[in-house]
Amino acid sequence: MMIESRGIATERMIQEAEQMGADAIVMVRYNTSSIVENSSEVHCYGTAVKFI
Repeated sequence: MMIESRGIATERMIQEAEQMGADAIVMVRYNTSSIVENSSEVHCYGTAVKFI
């Protein structure tokens, strides 16, 4: 389940970067935290960059 969640978070990050016109994403980080018992959330952070 965690692998699938990371994949979804990554895809959302990529989609947002594409909407901003980014050429790449650098410094990608993942953070997982427990919300309640048997439930957690996955955060995916990165910096969208545009090459000039």
